[in-house]
Amino acid sequence: MAAPPVCPPSVEDLTYPAGSLVLITGLPGAGKSTLLDRLYGLRGDETGPVTADGAVVIDSRQARAWWAPRLAPLPPRLRTPIVHATHMARIVRALLHGRTVVAHSRGTWPHIVYGLAWIARLSGAGMHLIMLDVDPRTAREGQLSRGRVVAPVLFARHCRRWRRLVTRARTGALPPAASVTVLDRPAADLLRAITFDKR
Repeated sequence: MAAPPVCPPSVEDLTYPAGSLVLITGLPGAGKSTLLDRLYGLRGDETGPVTADGAVVIDSRQARAWWAPRLAPLPPRLRTPIVHATHMARIVRALLHGRTVVAHSRGTWPHIVYGLAWIARLSGAGMHLIMLDVDPRTAREGQLSRGRVVAPVLFARHCRRWRRLVTRARTGALPPAASVTVLDRPAADLLRAITFDKR
């Protein structure tokens, strides 16, 4: 049975059971890393997961920074899959070790959402989605500000997949998730903490 979506006009903190996977999803440039920076004090130059407030915080920039000196000679089309696989492996490893995890992911790929939900259940945890639902123009501006821009054709595909996912979330039709919170940019800006109940 799908969890009903939570689409609050404003929220200052979100609380989940300890041991959960909280997956922050959204279009490229939607502000996923920016949110993690603000909530957990990430600098963006970390090369591995960071433990903060009892959770393992995993941002894809960590894998990118770890690989940067090793993969610099390779073109982006070869670097990106390696970085992404490393990022996913770090999330899976933390889950299988029973850790509470806050991570961000390419939210437009349904197989990633389903795969991580399955692994979370396998490890006895629930997966909770926070979906940053920003319009494509805002996401494109976010890409420009970070200095990494997705090719227009690829970004259009992301937008189509994202719209389908958000539509399903708003109707409670994302079965893998224990809960879904859809936040627009103003609501995300009001979020002050992601907290976890004690075990």
